[in-house]
Amino acid sequence: MTIELYDTTLRDGTQREGLSLSVEDKLKIARELDAFGVPYIEGGWPGSNPKDVEFFRRAKTERWQQATICAFGSTRRANADVASDPNILALLEAETDVCTIVGKSWTLHVTHVLETTLEENIRMIADSVAYLRQQGRRVFYDAEHFFDGYRAAPAYALATVMAAAEAGAECVILCDTNGGSLPSWISEVVATVAETLPCRTGIHTHNDGELAVANSLAAIQAGAKHVQGTINGYGERCGNANLIPIIANLQLKLGYRVVSDAQLARLMELSRFVAAVANLNPDEHAAYVGHSAFAHKGGIHVAAVAKVEESYQHVDPRLVGNQRRVVVSELSGRGNVKMRAEELGIHVNGNEREVLQKIKEMENQGFQYEAAEGSFELLVRRTAPSYRPPFEMLDAMVVVEQRNGRPMLSEAMVKLRVNDEIVHTAAEGTGPVNALDKAMRKALVPFYPELAAVHLADYKVRIVDEQSATGATTRVLIEAARGDERWSTVGCSANIIEASWQALVDSFELPLLRQQTEQHAVPLAVTS
Repeated sequence: MTIELYDTTLRDGTQREGLSLSVEDKLKIARELDAFGVPYIEGGWPGSNPKDVEFFRRAKTERWQQATICAFGSTRRANADVASDPNILALLEAETDVCTIVGKSWTLHVTHVLETTLEENIRMIADSVAYLRQQGRRVFYDAEHFFDGYRAAPAYALATVMAAAEAGAECVILCDTNGGSLPSWISEVVATVAETLPCRTGIHTHNDGELAVANSLAAIQAGAKHVQGTINGYGERCGNANLIPIIANLQLKLGYRVVSDAQLARLMELSRFVAAVANLNPDEHAAYVGHSAFAHKGGIHVAAVAKVEESYQHVDPRLVGNQRRVVVSELSGRGNVKMRAEELGIHVNGNEREVLQKIKEMENQGFQYEAAEGSFELLVRRTAPSYRPPFEMLDAMVVVEQRNGRPMLSEAMVKLRVNDEIVHTAAEGTGPVNALDKAMRKALVPFYPELAAVHLADYKVRIVDEQSATGATTRVLIEAARGDERWSTVGCSANIIEASWQALVDSFELPLLRQQTEQHAVPLAVTS
């Protein structure tokens, strides 16, 4: 059995506070949704703003692989002619095959918001659907506030959706607009409506009670054949139903067919693509697609997963484009160290206990290795009998001062031992960390030219014990990059410069050790 997916990220999703999409952004997301396999994509409300008008103009020239672009609007105004109503005309001018219109189901909204009669509201719904059908459009009807309306006056709420269905709507979508309903109520109401309506029943929920996904699934199990939502749950207030876990749960848990297996394997990619275009950080703890969704930290958990992967995983992460991860911390066991090292392609060589003890000692000081896989890799590599540091930091001094009214100057001086040679350099920078970075490069690049391609990609600072105020311990996380290769390193100290220096040293040493390993790798013998 299939369930229709209807995405409203480009309209409802943009009502999220702090989220704004350009026309080009909306087209990018629509193309990605189309490629992923979403059959209905709501492009916006053409009567509300010039941006949406432009989107629909450009959408006409796009070659959609399989998606149908839908225009959203409202029923005609009270006591107005449907043929000359601006909202209805804007829907027609968008020239989409499907028009989705919203109308009132709750007597409170009819009498106090629209300020019209209950009878006129029924006529508004029927007239709008019928007129759009006469103009050759397919019509989906969104019954706004339906579950609140049904609670207040069930007969009237049913009359509104029946009017839409009898006027020609091919799908009536029941909306939990305030997001306050519980799954049991959703199930009860949807079951009743689905048995009553002569057309398909859909569900559209909001997340104000943190139940939008659960309510959507409950509705489908009660008879809904169409589900609306947004990617990553973006939307007004607490958001809309998140289509990402809805898709995964429908296909992997409930046995419905919504996309192909290959498309499902792009679920994480889709989630992150939309987040990137929306300029929002992805939720790393999101179900199915978060970076931590299949991360294992506890030693007992990791030991079990090493034996039977599904022992602590509810699905295979590869089905949704994710992967299992082993996190190393003071809560870890030796199995964490071994499995995480294997994931990074390095061998612990029986030194798991030594590495684990070092991690526990360092994390007790404020270090954290969960997000610093580069520093963890170095801990493992430094336990190898063959380990020889490519350089050794002997001294470092950073001076920050203001001279003759100039902007504050930062200067760093470093002394290193490289190949039994002492190197002493100095450099100025835009800040103390930048000065340290430049001074270290000045010393190291003549010996290791490959470090010239390494650059700092990100720099994060976290206060570990904020109760110590300005004397607090600082944790610094540096992400370095060389081409497509990236690694993160950590430093920790009550002195932010020392913490930065520790992370910088690791960020330079790691690529050198990796290169040494590659150079000393024994090639496989080739036989004819």
